[in-house]
Amino acid sequence: MVNSALNRQQAHAQRVLLAWLALGAAAFVLLPWYFPQNVSLLKALPGIFGGGETASGLVQALRHGRPWLWSGLAGLALCAAAWRLAPGRGQGFALLAGSGLGLAGLLGSGFTIGATGWTFDALNAAFGELPVGQFGIGLGGALVLLALLMLLGAGIARLGFFRGDFFVAGGVVFCTALLLLFVALPVGKSLVGAFLAEDGAFSPAALGARLGSERVWGLGCLSSHVSCGVAWNTLFLALLTATGTTVMGTLIALYAERGSRRLARPLNVLALLPIITPPFVVGLGLILLFGRAGLVNQFLEWAFGIPPTRWFYGLFGVWLAQMFAFTPIVFMIMRGVVQGISPSLEEAAQTLRASRLKTFTTVTLPLLKPGLANAFLVGFIESIADFGNPIVVGGQYSVLSTDIFFAIVGAQYDQGRAASLALILTGFALAVFFIQQRVLGRASYTTVSGKGDAGVAMPLPGRVRLLCVGIAGPWLAFTVVVYVFAFIGGFVQTWGRDYTPTLRHFVTAFDLQWGAHGLVWAGTAWNSLFTTIKLAAIAAPICASIGLLISWLLARTQFAGQRAFEFAALLAFAIPGTVLGVSYILAFNVPPFELTGTGLIIVLCFVFRNLPVGVRAGTASFKQLDRSLDEASTMLRAGTATTLRRVVLPLLKPALVAALVYSFVRSMTTVSAVIFLVTAENELATTYIIGRVGNGDYGVALAYCTVLIVLMSLATALIQFLVGERQLGRRRAPAG
Repeated sequence: MVNSALNRQQAHAQRVLLAWLALGAAAFVLLPWYFPQNVSLLKALPGIFGGGETASGLVQALRHGRPWLWSGLAGLALCAAAWRLAPGRGQGFALLAGSGLGLAGLLGSGFTIGATGWTFDALNAAFGELPVGQFGIGLGGALVLLALLMLLGAGIARLGFFRGDFFVAGGVVFCTALLLLFVALPVGKSLVGAFLAEDGAFSPAALGARLGSERVWGLGCLSSHVSCGVAWNTLFLALLTATGTTVMGTLIALYAERGSRRLARPLNVLALLPIITPPFVVGLGLILLFGRAGLVNQFLEWAFGIPPTRWFYGLFGVWLAQMFAFTPIVFMIMRGVVQGISPSLEEAAQTLRASRLKTFTTVTLPLLKPGLANAFLVGFIESIADFGNPIVVGGQYSVLSTDIFFAIVGAQYDQGRAASLALILTGFALAVFFIQQRVLGRASYTTVSGKGDAGVAMPLPGRVRLLCVGIAGPWLAFTVVVYVFAFIGGFVQTWGRDYTPTLRHFVTAFDLQWGAHGLVWAGTAWNSLFTTIKLAAIAAPICASIGLLISWLLARTQFAGQRAFEFAALLAFAIPGTVLGVSYILAFNVPPFELTGTGLIIVLCFVFRNLPVGVRAGTASFKQLDRSLDEASTMLRAGTATTLRRVVLPLLKPALVAALVYSFVRSMTTVSAVIFLVTAENELATTYIIGRVGNGDYGVALAYCTVLIVLMSLATALIQFLVGERQLGRRRAPAG
């Protein structure tokens, strides 16, 4: 019986090897090897045996003078010979040799041969000029590389690693390749650019000159009216925002959970607003209140004769906008922490005759420490990575994210300066990321276990309740006012001059007309909206699938380098969006991966920018699933892929839905990561709005924001309905 099962497994493994070999060979012979510019795949397919741009790998090597492509076919041939060997270590070494030869030959030639020949002068001097270069890898080349990667994983499994499981080995190899290609490579290439002089030569002195400039680290603001360096501006703003959002979010969370249960649901709705709105909506709402033509300036001019000024634009304006934008995120973090505090601990303190205030300060507050640390660090990272609010209300107050943007798109186009600023910003973010891991990784504040807890949460002490009501109450009211003004701004003629109600801005953006050939999408915003929805819809399932696969590998397998693998999977969270966008431009504008200007590069940016969400959601869910479920399936002779598809995935529906909807929503509303990647053909909703804001057309910008808010609200309502809330089985105190 055992031998029969082993024979079936070996036969299945051989069929898997044959399938990957067939895919690689078919892609080499029957699909365009390169990525033809401005030619769709369907139009390129008829030319696979003809032109140099659309020909397959076989034709490119035979007829178009690109012999380096034979390495891919040679690698597949060696793997085909390995397939005929008996399963075991011998087959594993043969598969490693074949896949290694193919990958090394294709990737090596890809990075050393560009559109005009050798990409390095040393190679040109050593081997002479090439008669022909090459373009970026297309579908044929990508599938051949994928097949070779899977064969590499099979070879590793045949050597006894990953318990000989092809699926696990292939999953680790595939995910590692994706993280190296779309996270480590672009970020590394971008940061290396900081060490290059204007002529492209390696020069640490160039980095020193850029980093040591007065504009980056200057402290002139301490002794005169000169602005401080952009690095100090970013740090100071981040500390202010992190402190303010932590205090305000904690007060709101305490009041929602311990002060007034009736406000819990409205506060939850308020907390979701930053997720479903573009990042600069708050800034626009504040402009309508405090801008030069805002209500506050108009009132001051009417009542006291004070002429309108731009006093709001700068540090105060950006800090206030970030406070409104990020406090709800901190509230969501702290709400879960407050919910998790065990009432029995508070009841024990009160049984020992401690007052409610004493219990709060000695029991409740210390148990909030990990949440407070997490909230502070999240607020810090969100602040330094923020691009939308500083670009809208920053005025003359420069921060790293906006300076990186202007270094790339401005008249100066200083790639080295952008890279050096990105290096500083990434250093700040990674430092905070490591601090977060160490602070939250050492201490244990577990209060939710498998045991029942029927205690009633202690109401807030009188003084704490008054503090929450006195500070958080007006802030929440002000938040509602800001969002209401941002909403109303799209329904008036011209804010500050003519408040006549109108739908003109919505007509400008989303006009529909009937023409000679039917419905005409006449509004100026339709193209960007359709493009955004299409690209976000493509990216969301890819992001969720890869994220859950990585989380499964981390939760259910053990392998060398697992800690580095996990860090790489979460690295995109610590990399600011502007850095990732610049990195993609620098890494993917030349062969072998020539993607700049296409919709594909935006999809990839969406996927790997939001990847940590899927990883975290999946990891949290896997911790709730007993390993015995997987083991029972294995005992019934199901393979790993079958177990994952038929046992694990049905139990991960909440995590899958959360990852899908969150990645879709964030893709729809992100701006910092894609501001460098959009083109006239692939304009996105957020970049369209930024353009309108730059032209002073706030009405159309706010009308578009309203439409996005409605769309994202529907998506968020769907996730709330499908996922539901955590139930801890505790009694609740009477509604207050």
